[in-house]
Amino acid sequence: MTEAPILLPDPSARFEAAFRAVHARTMRGLAFVNPTLRVEAVGFAPWKAHWLGVMVTPWSMNLVIAPRDLAQWRSLPAGEKRRYAFPAGDFDFIGARAEAIGAYLACSLFSPMLEFADHATACDTARFAREALFDAAHAQSPAEPPVAHADAEASGGGLSERIDAIANARISRRALVHGDF
Repeated sequence: MTEAPILLPDPSARFEAAFRAVHARTMRGLAFVNPTLRVEAVGFAPWKAHWLGVMVTPWSMNLVIAPRDLAQWRSLPAGEKRRYAFPAGDFDFIGARAEAIGAYLACSLFSPMLEFADHATACDTARFAREALFDAAHAQSPAEPPVAHADAEASGGGLSERIDAIANARISRRALVHGDF
């Protein structure tokens, strides 16, 4: 007879508290921090034996995998990668650990967050990105060129031109999911 799994509760509140503390202690006022944004855990829900959601902060947006069923959780040393398959493709997550949260895995979607005009847009983007993971129509074919990078490089633009191109580009759903903007 197998034992019942030990399921952990939704980690959203712990993530929000931990990242708000980081913001208050070390991030507030830094040049790469978007002052119009705040910390919010978006769309955390069970996925396989884990919690999957998106952390929106004034400096980054990350897909997050956190333990839900302790018996099936495998920690990863900080900085090491593990690839997960979703209908939209394979994504690398990096091991992380925070005292207030414990072990978790993160996949960067945006960093910095300067292109977001307001918090609502950032959260809508986070919700869409999480949903898009489960839609095979967003899978990138190997022949697809990156969206904004190709345009910026073709024009011979430097970093500031590339940032402008990204901020002003109409980003396809596929590009959003694969970071090709």
